[in-house]
Formats: sequence, C-alpha cells, structure tokens
Amino acid sequence: MRELTYWQAISEATVQCMAEDPAVFVAGEGVDDDKGIYGTTRAAFEQFGPTRVIDVPNSENATAGIAVGAAAMGRRPLIVHSRADFLLLAMDALVNLAAKWRYMYGDQGGVPVVTRAVVGRGWGQGATHSQSPQSVFGHFPGLHVAMPASPADAKGLLVQALRAQTPTLLLENRGLYRMTGEVPREAVAVPFGRGRIARSGTDVTVVAASLMVHEAERAADLLAEQGISVEIVDVRSIRPLDEELICSSVARTGRLVVADTSWARYGLAAEVAAVVAENVFDALRRPVRRVTPPDCPAPVSHPLEEAFHPTADRIAAACLEMVEGGPSHVRKLADVTAGFVGPY
Repeated sequence: MRELTYWQAISEATVQCMAEDPAVFVAGEGVDDDKGIYGTTRAAFEQFGPTRVIDVPNSENATAGIAVGAAAMGRRPLIVHSRADFLLLAMDALVNLAAKWRYMYGDQGGVPVVTRAVVGRGWGQGATHSQSPQSVFGHFPGLHVAMPASPADAKGLLVQALRAQTPTLLLENRGLYRMTGEVPREAVAVPFGRGRIARSGTDVTVVAASLMVHEAERAADLLAEQGISVEIVDVRSIRPLDEELICSSVARTGRLVVADTSWARYGLAAEVAAVVAENVFDALRRPVRRVTPPDCPAPVSHPLEEAFHPTADRIAAACLEMVEGGPSHVRKLADVTAGFVGPY
C-alpha cells in the first residue's frame, strides 16, 4: 500500500468526498490560499474552485451558523478552522443548534456539519493558541468528536463524517501533518466509536488519542529496553468512546495510564478512568495514572512550554512507577514535534 502524509490523506479524502457527493462543500478562513490550511484544502480548491471551496470572513460563529443552515437545507458543509481555540466562538451554533437538532425535532433529519480544527503545541503559541478543546465538545450529546493519530485514520474518519448524519468535530494536531503512513486509495470509512490496539502488550495499558499515541509508542520502545511490555489503545474518537476495547485491555494488563493533550480535570483522562473504575475496577492492580498538562494555561516561554506538554518521558515514568511500584526516572527523549518548522 502506498504512503501519504497526514495532510495529504486529509486532502485526498476531501477531494474524493466532494467528487462523490455534490452536496459537500468546504468553507473556512484561508481555504482558498496557496497554503490551503497546511495543504489540506489546496487540491480541492484547484479541482472544484471558489463555488465549493469558499473563503469566509473572520467570524467563527457566523461560519458555523451558515454551516448549520446549509446542512438543514440538504448540503454537507466541511468547515475548517486553523486554530481550534476559536471554536469556542462557535459554541452556540455547534452545541445549541447542530448537536440538539435531531432531539428537538423528533429525529426528523439532521444537520451533518463536519468541522475540522487544528490543535497543537509548541513554537511559543501561548495560552490562547495552544488549547486542546476535545473534552469541552465531547461533553455534549449529539456531537461526534474524533482525534485521528495516523494518516489512514485522518482520511477514514473524515470520510465517515462526511457520509454520516451526525454533526462531527475532527481535531487534528499540528505536529502530525508531516507524518507518513499507509493509506488506502479508496475512500474507506473508519467508524466512530471503534478504537484500535496500536501496540500489544501485557504489563500496562496506555490509552491515548492523536499525538499522544505517538508519544506512547516512543515511551513503549524505551520501556521495552527495561523488559516492560506496554499495550497502547488509540481511541480514535472520544465521543463515542470505545469503552469495551479500553476495559478489555485493562482487564488483561491490570494497569492503566491515560495520556491526553488536554487538562486532567473533567477531561478525556478523567472519563477513561471513570469508565474503567465502573466496569473493571477489580482488575486494577494499581491506581489509574493520568499524564496531562498541568492545571494552568499554556506558557509562551519555550522552556516552560516544553515542561507544560505531556511527553513520552512522562508516560514512560508513569508506566515504570506503576509496574515497579515506586518513583522512577527515565532517560530524556526528544519531543515528537521537535523537528516541526512552520507554517504556523
């Protein structure tokens, strides 16, 4: 199977779905420019032009409102935001309208708005440009929220979203865009709510999404040198969440570490811990550990920022402590995104 970068996989899915369904259109700030949101919308604009790949004014709430209206009239909008932080400006349209539409109108149709938003870390982005809002949107019934970790899933989850009737948010980490992986040529959908075992192991389960899957892989490589076998569960989507896969893994290993790019309190890590406690508590040999950013906004200072974001080192230390039963130290690893050089 051929390989594509993460951004190429998204671009291909967009073009294929637009060719498959004339109702699909793309809208967002800068979707028609040369950079094309990290390259992801450029091919669509070149093929379908400005009537289906539409640049919009700087108003996230207005764009989301237009998308809900278009979806209610039978169109399939794909909205793209280069900064997930500003999705908070679109909360009313996405949460009060799109997510509740089918419930409010007796399941008579839906508003299949698909929103892509870029989340990330590093390069001094600061408190208002470095947030991962997955847990905010994952809280609300009626929305699907996914965080693809691989090029194949970036394509497959987008295809699934553009064919479904549920309003969907796809969160893409900036650090993944240049990563490569095998991707099918066909527009093969990846179902929401079905995670995958990214790596099999026996000693400890690490549950992660998006960039944290890759950090967990690096931690697992390091721990393998010390004879510790790590199983990694890539949840793919956080709503719906593959609770069965998570619980079956923890039942085998007896230990759980959850790694997330967002804060621990009221977040994905807390939800996974609660699911495990409710379903397989007796299988746990040690208390659940969460590896997340500290409970404060992201700093601009690069050294402080490096300490803020969760990394393979912290995941490895949590796993080692859980297996060995005491404080542990592991050698420092380079950050997964250390080689990233713009565009921002």
